[in-house]
Amino acid sequence: MEAISRRELLKRAAVLAVGTPLLLNRPVTAWANEKEAASKVVLIRNQQLFAGGDTPDPVICEQMLDEALCTLTGKKEAAEAWASIIQPSDIVGIKTNAWKSLPTPPELNEILKARVLSAGVKEDNVSIDDRGVKTNPVFQKSTALINIRPMRTHAWSGVGTLLKNYITFAEKLSDYHDDSCAPLATLHQLPMVKGKTRLYVLVLFTPQFHHLAASTFSEEFTWKYNGLLIGFDPVAIDSVGLRIIEAKRREYFKEDRPLNPPAKHIALADTRYHLGTSDPSKIELVKLGWDTDTYV
Repeated sequence: MEAISRRELLKRAAVLAVGTPLLLNRPVTAWANEKEAASKVVLIRNQQLFAGGDTPDPVICEQMLDEALCTLTGKKEAAEAWASIIQPSDIVGIKTNAWKSLPTPPELNEILKARVLSAGVKEDNVSIDDRGVKTNPVFQKSTALINIRPMRTHAWSGVGTLLKNYITFAEKLSDYHDDSCAPLATLHQLPMVKGKTRLYVLVLFTPQFHHLAASTFSEEFTWKYNGLLIGFDPVAIDSVGLRIIEAKRREYFKEDRPLNPPAKHIALADTRYHLGTSDPSKIELVKLGWDTDTYV
């Protein structure tokens, strides 16, 4: 066996310490490809998503999720891809978002649940919840989480993203509101969250790119982007989503109009808390499907 010097041992330990926060949120099967997969984000869009009306076509939703996950994991079949991130022995909490004006589409929630069940998980060991996660028995004993929510501007954090979606796990939500919600990344260290997230899905079916007042919604400031962003790194996904929102704002307002407040929590999740990657030059963005006006 090759001898390892004390200096080399300390060097390796330092590298591991820096990478640990992100590693703790990765499915076991992805560890072998950590260098390649950590900052990989898949953007998938389908022009026909709303062809039948104002609600997304559930068949197309299913196809989008399956294709994106196959691309993310490198698996050829959807069943194989889902089995690579969810095990039959898992207890799975699907952390959705229930904001009444722009909730996670119920079609996506149900498809995720169906895919978890198809991976062999017992139905009693799967739950979809948002504001009741702390008292939900499935979430209390969960071994795996799936984080899914829509993208929108937000009066406290600049944008509401995957990083903010875990705030309902906190004992005191206001602890995370200071300085434009700068410490949101630390939610991933809460006992009910730490090391459990198997997949992140940021929904951009009809994202909101502007708001006039806190907790307000206006259809004028949404558009049918018909997209999903999925990956294993919430910081990388949120970073891509933020770029899309900023580009849409420039197009709509005909000028560079910064978010107020700024969405600083995404960059800080990288530079201060080392949860993931926010630098676009270090994110491998894979685009699938409809490619008109992707904005990234």
